[in-house]
Amino acid sequence: MLSDLEAPPRPVGDAPRTIRVHPDDNVAIVVNAFGLPAGTVFPDGLTLTEFVPQGHKVALVDVKRGGHVVRYGEVVGIALRDIARGSWVEESCVETPVAPALDALEKCTRVPAALPPLDGYTFEGFRNPDGSVGTKNILAISTSVQCVTGTLDVAIRRIKQELLPRYPNVDDVIGLTHAYGCGVAINAPEAVIPIRTLQSLAQNPNFGGEVMVVGLGCEKLVSERLVPGRQGTEEDPANVVRLQDERHEGFGSMIDSIMAMAEARLQVLNRRTRETCPASDLVVGLQCGGSDAFSGVTANPALGFAADLLVRCGATVLFSEVTEVRDAIHLLTPRAATPEVADALIREMAWYDDYLEKGGADRRANPSPGNKRGGLNNIVEKALGSVAKSGTSAIAGVLAPGERVRERGLIFAATPASDFVCGTLQLASGITLQVFSTGRGTPYGLAQAPVIKVATRSELARRWSDLIDLDAGRVATGEATIEEMGWELFRLILDVASGCKQPWSDRWGLYNDLTLFNPAPIT
Repeated sequence: MLSDLEAPPRPVGDAPRTIRVHPDDNVAIVVNAFGLPAGTVFPDGLTLTEFVPQGHKVALVDVKRGGHVVRYGEVVGIALRDIARGSWVEESCVETPVAPALDALEKCTRVPAALPPLDGYTFEGFRNPDGSVGTKNILAISTSVQCVTGTLDVAIRRIKQELLPRYPNVDDVIGLTHAYGCGVAINAPEAVIPIRTLQSLAQNPNFGGEVMVVGLGCEKLVSERLVPGRQGTEEDPANVVRLQDERHEGFGSMIDSIMAMAEARLQVLNRRTRETCPASDLVVGLQCGGSDAFSGVTANPALGFAADLLVRCGATVLFSEVTEVRDAIHLLTPRAATPEVADALIREMAWYDDYLEKGGADRRANPSPGNKRGGLNNIVEKALGSVAKSGTSAIAGVLAPGERVRERGLIFAATPASDFVCGTLQLASGITLQVFSTGRGTPYGLAQAPVIKVATRSELARRWSDLIDLDAGRVATGEATIEEMGWELFRLILDVASGCKQPWSDRWGLYNDLTLFNPAPIT
């Protein structure tokens, strides 16, 4: 804990400022970049009794031991001791409240009315034979087992050097590699999740429907299972290069086979060109990582406003991260469009509760130490800020992990909260662009889809000016409203989807590995 003597000097003219989210809140967060020292007096007469770091909570009233600490109009903690007005409400002061009971939730009681449609918004995308539209034109090569990853890496290096320059309309060649496929309980009930994820990944709209698989030959996850419609057989592999096939004489033969199959697909993909498409063809994923106390008051509400605009255009928007939804589920099931959607939300929460319990953990393992340094005391506070990404639209559907999206509108795609696992599962569900909010900062990117990174604080946006694409911290300083930031993000989404602007991760070629979610046993 910082002492008053450790509080850095406040810049001259930097007036003390806090944000109180809801009229019922009895805490507010400090906005000032370096925190505020003891003795700071606010215009309403509130006086700090101790140093409070940026983003951390200050008590607006006296809270007795056992009393409720309220933020977002919701109970985010139970006071473990008396908390005086003007003091720092830090982690040791509060106990995490119990999660909402899943068997007593309201369902469809506050379904939002449809907002007025937004017509006329378009982007330049790559239309596929199945009607879906990509924002990139990529040859993606799937693998059926981790054993072939090194070989595929060699092949892709050669494809990029020798073949890709001949096909200028193709953006990239990537491998959909993973640590799965053998040494696993392939028929275990939960194995459906990683297998479904790999099947769905290959069909992402950014890949143009040109599926290609590299396998070994002895793995449990046979290559043909990753080809849509199970095309091909062992005798006629069609879309599969199998390294153990007797036709291969040495390593060079394997590489030549991969390159020949890749070139056939590059020829098809090179005929794809951008065309004007309605915004309704977009499938956008929303995610947050390295969150802080500003996430729920700047970036995530802006994401939510942009999500509402996209839904008004007829587009599809996915929000995710079960553990960062679980403690706010009572705010979501009333917004479910149908009882079936509400039941599906509850089903995914219950599944994850059971999954954590079997692993000897619970939701309190989230947040991370960095989240706490950013002012988030516990998972309840983090979840309430996280669900702000969902905006105000009715929830139209729910996806189990790895399922492909079917409905348009606002969709909950059940995923773990891990940035990389969530990103992989959203890609499998069919996102063609992702918006990623961060407060502490994370150099995150996906090769498979453009990622727009939004900072919750202007300090981060300035410090990481060549990683952050949009500064939502202007909401905290009063330079912009949530609505203005939402519209700015909406227009940026259309520009990035059209290829007119590149997010920083694409400019740097900054891409993280795919990470499968595998709750099934490894044998």
